[in-house]
Amino acid sequence: MPVFAQDSHSAAGKNQPLSRHSNGLEHFFAYLHGEHGLRLLDLSGASQANVGFITGLGHRLYSEDLLASLDQLFGEGDFYGNQCAPEAIRRFLAQSLNLPEGSCDGALIWDLLEFLAPPLLKAVMDRLSRLVKPRAYLLAIFHGDERAVEVPTYYYRICDARTLLLAPRGLRAPAQLFNNRAIEKLFQGFETVKFFLTRDHLREVVVKR
Repeated sequence: MPVFAQDSHSAAGKNQPLSRHSNGLEHFFAYLHGEHGLRLLDLSGASQANVGFITGLGHRLYSEDLLASLDQLFGEGDFYGNQCAPEAIRRFLAQSLNLPEGSCDGALIWDLLEFLAPPLLKAVMDRLSRLVKPRAYLLAIFHGDERAVEVPTYYYRICDARTLLLAPRGLRAPAQLFNNRAIEKLFQGFETVKFFLTRDHLREVVVKR
């Protein structure tokens, strides 16, 4: 279930956190400018930085660490093979993203979608599309190297409306990596998909429901 909590991952990983300018984050909050009392979803886990920034704008934040939930439920044995079992997918959705339909005005998905096997990816996308209201915005991040065997994962912490702090949480083999065409197909039921160029290995996408 969504929780409010202090950031328990500030010292995660042996590497130092990375600060980066985020055009996607900047545009996500620009779309929300002038709005008050919105309910936003953050899938990078409970963070005092994110809670403080979002509530400082006059909004409410629901936080879930879906990557940790994936490890907990599917981590024994074949991680991605386990995600294809219908009963396991039902158990995952019973304990994750368990919010009322149309309850969210926006969502920070980060890089989660790369670590979902196709059957679970479809189920999560269906759930997300029901959770967010029409015309809501979502921010997602994808790795740019489509041939990578492993990719770095992070806890995404908001410094300000245009700056992210990326706290390393280790390397991980993705279920799949997405090019622009695959990302557009992933969000084909949404109104718009906007890509933002970056100078590093991450590709930022802001989607309108």
